[in-house]
Amino acid sequence: MRYVLSIDVGTSSVRVSVYDEQGQAVPGISVGQAHAPDTTPDGGVEMDAEALLQRTVACIERVLEIAGSRASAIAGVGMCTFWHSILGVDADSQPVSPILLWADTRSVAEVDALKGALDVRAVHARTGCMQHTSYVPSKVLWAARQRPEWLAAAEWWMSPPEYFHLRLFGVRACSVSMASGTGLYHDAASEWDAELLEMLPIRPEQLSPLFDTLEPFRGLTAEFAARLPALAETRWFLAAGDGACSNVGSGCVSPDRVALMVGTSGALRVMRSGEPHAAPWGLWRYRWDRDRYLLGGALSNGGNLFAWFRDTLRAPAEETLEQQLAALEPDGHGLTVLPFLAGERCPGWRGDARAALVGLSWSTTPTEIVRAGMEAVAYRFALIHELIRDAAAPRHQIVASGGALLASPVWTQIMADVLGEELVASDEAEASARGAALLALEGVGIVPDLRALPVRLGRVFEPDPERHERYREGRSRQAALYEQLVGRGAG
Repeated sequence: MRYVLSIDVGTSSVRVSVYDEQGQAVPGISVGQAHAPDTTPDGGVEMDAEALLQRTVACIERVLEIAGSRASAIAGVGMCTFWHSILGVDADSQPVSPILLWADTRSVAEVDALKGALDVRAVHARTGCMQHTSYVPSKVLWAARQRPEWLAAAEWWMSPPEYFHLRLFGVRACSVSMASGTGLYHDAASEWDAELLEMLPIRPEQLSPLFDTLEPFRGLTAEFAARLPALAETRWFLAAGDGACSNVGSGCVSPDRVALMVGTSGALRVMRSGEPHAAPWGLWRYRWDRDRYLLGGALSNGGNLFAWFRDTLRAPAEETLEQQLAALEPDGHGLTVLPFLAGERCPGWRGDARAALVGLSWSTTPTEIVRAGMEAVAYRFALIHELIRDAAAPRHQIVASGGALLASPVWTQIMADVLGEELVASDEAEASARGAALLALEGVGIVPDLRALPVRLGRVFEPDPERHERYREGRSRQAALYEQLVGRGAG
């Protein structure tokens, strides 16, 4: 039996696990460690790159210790990390800035400047990305204006997994998957976008060379070979974006299945291969590797919105709250919510949008507000689903995943009713981590075709036509409030 190591670096935790040849997690050989980004009152969301690396390596060390003799049978290492984040690094491979995460919204003014200077539809066609605070171009411009000392000290600019790779192997390398989430990647040419780079205060050579995601690397530096001797000459594969890994890990690797994920944030994605399908205006196109790509949309507000409502309103304990939510009528509270605590991504791309709650009365309860927030998130997914339909198979299946969504059958049913589509819950508890494992299994040749792997599915949620119609009224109210408070979005 051969194994692979999966490294899943997320916004809220690191998880390292061992998987077998069938892509199943080996029980008991998994280590996780929670963390949280630093936030600032002006919308900053940052993380320390070296601390994140050391936390990840410590988890790997512990997993290898638990694996014992099986560590020598690890044939490959796969990694997934969060997309859309960047840091500056000096010539000595040391960070000169924190990681600026996808959720950092401080570059709103820079987004407006880019929109005024660019043909945004042409850039979207080339890169698959909109102009928004979540992407790299506006972050670099913001840093040039607000933190010029970072640009003066930085020899290179890179994503967190590129920094990991530089420290682990001593070379700069970026996968096409991570590059495709920057907003700087020219998809058809498979290179950094020259026109966009001319707008930025960084040179093309300050970005890492591009490689296919399945390109293997061997030979850890002396520092990390001493700490991870079992992996010193193992094949390591460049990181893929966590969204792509989530699709792969939940079995959504063809247009027949669409992945609906709600964790901290949320996304709706379909994977295709071959000649890229044009991304509908308002959606994005990212890469798994040079042949396969994803079309979809993401929300900055998912499980984090639910948690904020629950904690701020001092809602009942989890089990009691779920029962109370289930007892409420669909859209029976008279509330309308814009769920933009962290701004808006798809489909309107208004980073300056803020949350709103309208319709409160003396009789409104905390549980009603929580349910209104859950329904509001579902309404945003419905907009994305309408845009993504043409890229999916006519009779596609929607597979639901993510800890926030699967923890609440009420929320999963709300999603089914709002979309008017059957939802099937994924039985993969850690879809992104499994996706990273499958990346390694495919890379070393153990799994030649991801589509041939069995898909573990669970409970089916059927939509109710009557509830679907009621939710159409709620969607209409949300659209009217959006128009009034936010205005016309980019979508």
